Amino acid sequence: MRIGHGYDVHRLTEGRRLIIGGVEIPYEKGLLGHSDADVLTHAVMDSLLGAAALGDIGMHFPDNDDRFLGADSVQLLNETVKLLKENGYVPGNIDCTIICQKPKLKDHTPGMRKKLSEALGIDISKVSVKATTEEGLGFTGSGEGIAAHAVCILEEKDS
Repeated sequence: MRIGHGYDVHRLTEGRRLIIGGVEIPYEKGLLGHSDADVLTHAVMDSLLGAAALGDIGMHFPDNDDRFLGADSVQLLNETVKLLKENGYVPGNIDCTIICQKPKLKDHTPGMRKKLSEALGIDISKVSVKATTEEGLGFTGSGEGIAAHAVCILEEKDS
């Protein structure tokens, strides 16, 4: 068994869709990034790659590579899971926290859990997604950006 941690942050900006955990959320701003800037999925990917000691998402999906311009991060998560399997691992479980003052996310977290569990190939009962605010403090509290943390357990794949 291996444990990994991932963290990601993106700035909120006008003129972009807000996609978190593979779910599009109605909001006046979206996250700025080379791909769809799905902060939660990026944190999950980094936790998985870290647990397997396979680098990070920047190494596998660099932001200066036009192949990933506007990329769907859930598709990149699918590729990450394939890479894990090639190296003898499968996801065991994931626990995530999104840090965001606005918009409120509680109605969207079930959809995020579903999208992530499907991409990870694990039961939804093994995927936890929580959201919290920072009581108006810091860049997330002021509405400048959104951050996400993810921890995971990887298990050795049955041969």
